[in-house]
Amino acid sequence: MLESAMMLWFVLTAMSVLYVAIDIRHTPENPVLKWAFILITLYAGPIGALLYVFGCRKRTPEDHARFVAARWRQVLGSTMHCVAGDGVGILVGAVIGAILTLPLLADLALEYVLGFGFGWTIFQALFMKDMAGGSYRRSLESTFIPELLSMNCLMGGMIPVMVLAWRGVAEAHDPTHGLFWFRMSIALMVGFAVAYPMNWWLVSNHLKHGMMTVPAPKGAKAKKAPMKMPPPVSRDRIAIAAGISFAVLLVGLFIGIATRG
Repeated sequence: MLESAMMLWFVLTAMSVLYVAIDIRHTPENPVLKWAFILITLYAGPIGALLYVFGCRKRTPEDHARFVAARWRQVLGSTMHCVAGDGVGILVGAVIGAILTLPLLADLALEYVLGFGFGWTIFQALFMKDMAGGSYRRSLESTFIPELLSMNCLMGGMIPVMVLAWRGVAEAHDPTHGLFWFRMSIALMVGFAVAYPMNWWLVSNHLKHGMMTVPAPKGAKAKKAPMKMPPPVSRDRIAIAAGISFAVLLVGLFIGIATRG
């Protein structure tokens, strides 16, 4: 039964990724977020395709800018950008940890470091450095705190699933078996859901971007999705949000360790 469900899931995922990869070429979304949608669909299968259809799929810059201006779509873009980039590092860490048969805490630490490192230095700071005036250093500085807060919540949601789902089943922790990737897909989807509220706060306070519309070529008039310069956010508010994010991470870690038996 489980094998049939996984086979269906992987088939639907392949079809969903193909659809999004082809269709999104005609959507005036920022190229980085186009890749993020493809990665999210790779992680979340048909759920990722639905997020694309209802969250981004408008063909003209004018329609797209109005469509993605809704707060929930802006937050969707922010969360998706985080999960797409961090997810690559987390998956690489999970594969390395499985190959080296690392202890649980070492495995989770490796996934966190690689996930945060790739998400922050590549998917956030490098790919979005134009928003920092083209300076990679300034981009690293401006994206560190938002990426940290979002990553904490992502991992806080993922850890219980990664640790407890199919515990004791060797195939679930072997990258050569489909159950490993099915388990990680579920973990990433749960992590996405847990990270969404934090990204709502980050977007609301202009600490992270959301969806972005690429203007029409050849001087055609088009409105970009609103991209406000971040007003000052007090250190106290950032500290509280950081504390909440670390609490989410620690709760996820506690659940994973305390209940695994």
